[in-house]
Amino acid sequence: MDSAPLTGKVALVTGAGRNIGRAIALALADAGAKIAVNVRVSLDEGEKVVQEIAARGGGAMLVAADVSSRADVDAMIAAIAKHFGRLDIVVNNAAVRKEAAFADLDYVDWRAAQAVCVDGAFHCVQAALPLLRASDAAAVINIGGLTAQTGATNRAHVVTAKAALGGLTRALAHELGPHGITVNCVSPGMVDTARSSASAEFEPAHHAHHRPLLARRGDPDEIASAVVWLAGPGGRFTTGQTLHINGGAYLGG
Repeated sequence: MDSAPLTGKVALVTGAGRNIGRAIALALADAGAKIAVNVRVSLDEGEKVVQEIAARGGGAMLVAADVSSRADVDAMIAAIAKHFGRLDIVVNNAAVRKEAAFADLDYVDWRAAQAVCVDGAFHCVQAALPLLRASDAAAVINIGGLTAQTGATNRAHVVTAKAALGGLTRALAHELGPHGITVNCVSPGMVDTARSSASAEFEPAHHAHHRPLLARRGDPDEIASAVVWLAGPGGRFTTGQTLHINGGAYLGG
């Protein structure tokens, strides 16, 4: 098996400063891709990921942008095109996950979840579309979540956003398939991650109700490996799908 199946490719990973996003950026780089590491405000974390990739012999650049802002995204895609000359893989990972009871949920927080998860994916894919169409093997990979299938208490805004991302995945698979662009969603279950005020400070309440059949939580690298497969030669006949990586916490179709 080719140890660097993505050699010559360029990937954008949004929300790549920590946790699953960081693991995806590192894994794609290990597979041979050049990486655009996106963060919104955590510039130090993003720069550390760029340095980690460089230390492992890869190439990366830091692209600071708020994916909910079309102006930011347009500038980010232009910077990637100028620096690398191409873009083949877009991984929409940026998300917000703060919890609140629906009765107390501020509309601002409701909109923030949709803006980052759904609008962010819209902006990134649409802005990158000319570059993706020029690629000989382009892939869009959206990062969903377990609760998009199961629902959860105190997460109406997040569940709605992640479920919408699944719908966008299927819609874009239809539209972009004729251009040879695959579009899929990776839906992680409970994964060991560090939490911060930028996304969610506390353990999600729904974790108490899900029991993976494998009796453990996942590692970010296990999510990243699925993304690498979908982005690589092995995933070229897979599109419009949601791949559930959850240790058996949810057995869905």
